[in-house]
Amino acid sequence: MRLDKFLVACAVGSRTEVKNLLKAGRVTVNGKKEKSAKLQINEERDQIHFDGQKLEYEEFVYYMMNKPQGVISATEDTKHRTVLDLLDDYGRAKEVFPVGRLDIDTHGLLLLTNDGQLAHALLSPKRHVDKTYLAQVKGIMTQENVETFAKGIPLKDFTCQSAKLEILSVDSDKGESQVRVTIAEGKFHQVKRMVAYCGKEVVDLQRLTMGTLVLDENLKRGEWRRVSQEELELLFASVK
Repeated sequence: MRLDKFLVACAVGSRTEVKNLLKAGRVTVNGKKEKSAKLQINEERDQIHFDGQKLEYEEFVYYMMNKPQGVISATEDTKHRTVLDLLDDYGRAKEVFPVGRLDIDTHGLLLLTNDGQLAHALLSPKRHVDKTYLAQVKGIMTQENVETFAKGIPLKDFTCQSAKLEILSVDSDKGESQVRVTIAEGKFHQVKRMVAYCGKEVVDLQRLTMGTLVLDENLKRGEWRRVSQEELELLFASVK
């Protein structure tokens, strides 16, 4: 790998900034100051330091985010803030992307990574990776709706696979319900459209799980953290 590419991947700076840092003698390779951006290095064996601090190369990184409302699940957008705007420079330098998408007004669990193979496995229709949502509903969800979800709801453009609807609470006075929905797909507005098919309206939607990954309840909306090694191992094992 070229030295400048390695430094960019370690979030030292942009390619232009990195060249200036090299010229300034702030980077050492195996104990010697190195000024050539084109130098080929072995990222696993060579010792690269920036301002005396050793740099560790990671090919893949994994972030869990509690996506807030009003932010879109994309890498760039001209009108709205994206989930990448909430990350740090390192995450952006690693060119992570959201695995799947949450609507702009949906909040909750979002996985961001630059591991395309894992992303593909989690999103592949063949894998049937379950996703669980907590929904506040305007209207009273019933046992009949539970059975409708289980049968598979025919929408205009596709028929939903069998889904699990759990009624957590019902407020008859307010005409509201709180439900948990588990689906193996993730089509556009799917949970909202399934609830609408039953004659009710989702007024708040939060994703809680994606496969074995569970939203960290300590993460406030807009916050993120690295996915732990234990969580990663479970996730990889689930899509083998």
